[in-house]
Amino acid sequence: METSELLKKVRKIEIKTRGLANQIFSGEYHSVFKGRGMAFSEVREYQIGDDIRSIDWNVTARFNHPYVKVYEEERELTVMILVDVSGSEVFGTSTQLKKDLAIELCAVLAFSAIQNNDKVGIIFFSDIIEKFIPPKKGRTHILRIIRELIDFKPQHNKTNISEALIYLRNVIKKRSIAFLISDFIDQGFEDALKIANKKHDVVAINIYDYREKELPKIGLLSLFDAETGVYQLVDTSNTMVIEKYKNWYRKRDENLKQIFRRCGVDSIKIRTDESYVQPLMNFFRLREKRW
Repeated sequence: METSELLKKVRKIEIKTRGLANQIFSGEYHSVFKGRGMAFSEVREYQIGDDIRSIDWNVTARFNHPYVKVYEEERELTVMILVDVSGSEVFGTSTQLKKDLAIELCAVLAFSAIQNNDKVGIIFFSDIIEKFIPPKKGRTHILRIIRELIDFKPQHNKTNISEALIYLRNVIKKRSIAFLISDFIDQGFEDALKIANKKHDVVAINIYDYREKELPKIGLLSLFDAETGVYQLVDTSNTMVIEKYKNWYRKRDENLKQIFRRCGVDSIKIRTDESYVQPLMNFFRLREKRW
């Protein structure tokens, strides 16, 4: 992509997503993802009413007078975005590709995070780790992430969610908020998701296209699997074929919900031809009530 065209796309996404982050999501994001840990601040002399469990015995022994440790809330968080860049993301039958939706979601989450003074990092994955950008703060850093997302060309087409989650655990030592953005067309990642969610706060964002849910009735349809390179001819005028496909998708969708439930992972489902604003707002509000 030409540099000028790339910069125009980056700017367009920045204007849209930064505006949403500032005007709509900033308050909700702050309420849900405020720092929950406590960091040591200082010691001071013991006062009547202080919890004796907070006494610093080393300092107390040194000065022969009771001192207590003072803690304050850890405000700064690390936000990690794990984004699926496999072949199935280059699909969309209406307003945009799944890839385009993923880029906007990454951008709006990143801008919401830096508005909250949090650091943001990103992992691009297919069935390998395609790219890792370490967590940093600032608008320039977020613009770099958006630029990479728009212009990125993965080496592989297949998907391995487990690989991304294992890499997250290994590379990010401190607990983080981890947004996992994918269409979840993969298997065998439940154990990795459960383990990752014990160390990090994982939120699954499931993006999909309407035509993945229901086939159009247009007669013979040639389908191409972007991850395996296999073509298949399907007769969509056959009612049994249509119903069989619907049932398969319904079972797959229910299985995915059960995986998230068993792993204790919050999830958001967003369609390519619908606005992501309301699903994100609903998620923030429901989560805030729980906290």
